[in-house]
Amino acid sequence: MSSTQNSAQAGRSLGLKLLILHPGTYFQTLFRGRFIGRDGGGNQYFERAGRRGKARTVRWVIYAGKDDPSSVPAEWHAWLHHLSDAPLPPAARPFAKPHRANQTGTAERYRPGLKAYRAPAAAKPAGLYEAWSPDQG
Repeated sequence: MSSTQNSAQAGRSLGLKLLILHPGTYFQTLFRGRFIGRDGGGNQYFERAGRRGKARTVRWVIYAGKDDPSSVPAEWHAWLHHLSDAPLPPAARPFAKPHRANQTGTAERYRPGLKAYRAPAAAKPAGLYEAWSPDQG
């Protein structure tokens, strides 16, 4: 399959939402973008050759859901920022949890027990001092 056909197929799956909200990105992706791949979360990655005078390629991602940069896994992050020429293969790390987008501001956020949010009640010292009042003068 040629690069043009590959990009056209990926372009068909970009959706109407992208066309309406970001028409420039939609048409650049459709006509100039070369489809590179898709991650486990459904995000699609594209690149195009740099313009005259620029040696670097231009790389971008079309998010599967909300536009959330924290949903980009580390393998693709390295490719997007020109740290590698190709997406890194997912490392076999049995100790690591699968990638999750940042959950801050959602019901799924991390929240430790309420004890961490409460200040400990201060015990009142008995008999160590007497409060001053203006009447005592």
